[in-house]
Amino acid sequence: MPARAADPYRDLAVIDARAPRFNQAVIGALALAGTLTGGWALFALPALQLTLGLALGRRWCLPCVFYFEVVQPRLGEGPLEDSRPPRFANQVGAVFLWTATAATLVGAPALGRALGGAVAALALVSAATGFCTGCALYRAGARLRGIRGRTVERVDLAELGVPAGQGAVVQFTHPLCSDCQELARRLAGERHGPVLVDVARRPDLARKYGVAVVPLAVEVAADGAVIRRITG
Repeated sequence: MPARAADPYRDLAVIDARAPRFNQAVIGALALAGTLTGGWALFALPALQLTLGLALGRRWCLPCVFYFEVVQPRLGEGPLEDSRPPRFANQVGAVFLWTATAATLVGAPALGRALGGAVAALALVSAATGFCTGCALYRAGARLRGIRGRTVERVDLAELGVPAGQGAVVQFTHPLCSDCQELARRLAGERHGPVLVDVARRPDLARKYGVAVVPLAVEVAADGAVIRRITG
């Protein structure tokens, strides 16, 4: 296996995009089994796995460890993505599954099956198609909180080290973001030579310009006005 761009147990800001889908397949299968049989343990087991992974790290998530130690070495590292949306999706799934467990134990099996079935359906759809409802909710919430959604209209080129009187293409990036690296190579090939802003090192600039998801690239005139949004 080629060297990983990101250590799955240390570089927690990003994650191999296939890992959450593998985890969702396992969680969805267990939740589906619980829904069909009505067994509370089949809700509690995936809930416990999600909770341990969220609280103690990926080494405590058995499906995650299996993916990183067995599957990834054979398939290679997939595209890296922001880990916050799938983490939020896991939090939502854990809440639903613990509630399904409690409902089943206290004599409300219909409620338990409804909650477990919802988790099973959403998790299996995510595993099969890549569409993650919890991730979409996270991004929607981020927009509502104002983390994203502002249009970048002006950029202070001086604070980025661009000489006075010159325009530039500014790309907000992360060193472990595969799409960011691909975009930087494309822009360099088009002779744009982007000025890179690493949001991991400069979170202040990410907040200033409302950047929560990378890559984002804009072409900026010499006076700081954004001419066009290239991507993001």
